[in-house]
Amino acid sequence: MLYHFLVPLTDYFTPFNIFKYITFRSSMAAISALTISFVLGPWVISKLKALSIGETIRETGPGTHAVKAGTPTMGGVLIILSILIPTLLLADLSNIYIQLLILTTVWMGIIGFIDDYLKSIKKRKEGLIARYKIAGQVSLGLVLGVIIILHPDLQQFKMQTTLPFFKNYYLNFHEWWIYIPFVIFVITATSNSVNLTDGLDGLASGLMAIAAAVFVFIAYVSGRADFSNYLGIFFLPGSGELAIFISAIIGAVVGFLWFNARPAEIFMGDTGSLTLGAILGAITILLKKEFLLPFAGGVFIMESISVILQVQYFQYTKKKSGTGKRIFKMAPLHHHFELKGWDENKIVIRFWIIGIMFALLTLTTFKIR
Repeated sequence: MLYHFLVPLTDYFTPFNIFKYITFRSSMAAISALTISFVLGPWVISKLKALSIGETIRETGPGTHAVKAGTPTMGGVLIILSILIPTLLLADLSNIYIQLLILTTVWMGIIGFIDDYLKSIKKRKEGLIARYKIAGQVSLGLVLGVIIILHPDLQQFKMQTTLPFFKNYYLNFHEWWIYIPFVIFVITATSNSVNLTDGLDGLASGLMAIAAAVFVFIAYVSGRADFSNYLGIFFLPGSGELAIFISAIIGAVVGFLWFNARPAEIFMGDTGSLTLGAILGAITILLKKEFLLPFAGGVFIMESISVILQVQYFQYTKKKSGTGKRIFKMAPLHHHFELKGWDENKIVIRFWIIGIMFALLTLTTFKIR
């Protein structure tokens, strides 16, 4: 809103010209999101406590997590507000990239909120039935895929994507019935992967900040003809605006981390984790960098794969021998290390370090080609 209101006034007051620059608005978005988190955080925590909206700990989880029962959850509301308010103030709201990320945020935010509401207020242990969550993710992917294919501003590379380590070689899906399922898979996989990772204080929020930092850079260079040409990637006119939205994500999750660091005063719940995961997937789809997810979101992928392997191996061994066996002491992967005796802070910090290594590896893919 500020962008749309102030930029036309530059002829009368030249300092407003600064709002034309993506770098300035991105910085302001991060600072604004961080400030909103700091200001609203204590109020949100006290409200959640007053409403008795607390975390329910799984009986099958690590025993050390019992002390976390009752910690205010549904903190994803704080993250979403901290992302959307700076975006609405500073981004170009007529930009299709921004519109699609706002749609993704609101869509998955509602689904995550319903899940947390059922678990924390209605006291239904399972929350929203899994197939309904998946239906929400699939329908979001379907809508995004259709818009990408049909919107006039997204026609140049609508069903194409880039491949890491390959220069001047791109993957073209050609047919909508191949591309749309791919979009659905990316949205569903990333949404669930971040959700699975959100099991230790500060783990998911820290990793999300690291991954988002990578995509701020990618969004900015993709929106500039000179930089994208130099790096040999798609030039996506208008995609630079995504840097503003992604900067807001960084500010929001870092601000949330202030209250979410161990011992956590608040959890993001599915309102936050499902939404952040879907946003991360949508960003890669819009930037045509879906195949960078295993790098930039490497820890999220590891966590998700650990669950898949654990379940499949248990079912296989139970079918073969009658007794199910496990690869890990517990899945997702962070619980395995908890049961090995690692301190929770040590796991979180080490996973952050691995996340930073993955982030640096992601950036190297632009030159190792």
